[in-house]
Amino acid sequence: MSRHNRQGRGVDQRGYHYAISYQPDWLDRIRVTRRLASGRQSTKTLFRNPARTPQAQAGDLIRTTIESAEQDLHVEVALRVEPDQVGEVAVTWRANGGPEPAMDRVVLTLHSFRPGAFSNSEADRSL
Repeated sequence: MSRHNRQGRGVDQRGYHYAISYQPDWLDRIRVTRRLASGRQSTKTLFRNPARTPQAQAGDLIRTTIESAEQDLHVEVALRVEPDQVGEVAVTWRANGGPEPAMDRVVLTLHSFRPGAFSNSEADRSL
């Protein structure tokens, strides 16, 4: 049985703060990709699940919310699939008309735990 979402936080390359609500037995990490003032593209791990391994089956509904009040960014991702069928999800968010449009594009990539990371035999040993 899947567990309730957990709360996390992160900071990106430009210093923006994020609040994250995530499914603890599916999400391994979130990476953020954006342009820097120099014009170069930068990718950074925004958040890494502190559990490092799933503790239960993820369930068939996976929900993640990523918010940054400083950027007026609010992204919700919901998937109804078998957890081992989706390895990563990429979402592109664009701000509304900032002074440098190329820098206002943010790609958030959600990475799952590797398939089969949780097994019933592992759970049985921990009891």
